[in-house]
Amino acid sequence: MYCAAHDGELVTKSEIATVCNASENHLAQVINRLAQLGFISTQRGRNGGLMLARPATQIEIGAVFRELEGPVPMAECFADVDNSCPLTDACRLRGALEDAAEAFYARLDKVSLDALVCGNGALLDILAPKACPA
Repeated sequence: MYCAAHDGELVTKSEIATVCNASENHLAQVINRLAQLGFISTQRGRNGGLMLARPATQIEIGAVFRELEGPVPMAECFADVDNSCPLTDACRLRGALEDAAEAFYARLDKVSLDALVCGNGALLDILAPKACPA
């Protein structure tokens, strides 16, 4: 959201950390992953930084979450590598939770990064008072 609020500008990890009260170490990991996935582009060096790699209107929040979160087990037994749960063959919970997770992502697919940022005056006052033209 910070990059979208500063569309077309290089921003730094330090700026984001300060404004969002986030750990720079954690941000470095997130930035690296977002760059690998093609959501942001990075520039190294003294005048380096990061920016969106494509327009905010073309970034679906569902796609970002799918990529960053990956297939996370919704219940501990789903991550059970030795299949010790005696209910596995008869359990219908897994399917229900997988359907619910897909519905969650499908809803986020309808939300663009642009929709979260532009026109959101309260957010822009925090992130970048001069961002997103009317």
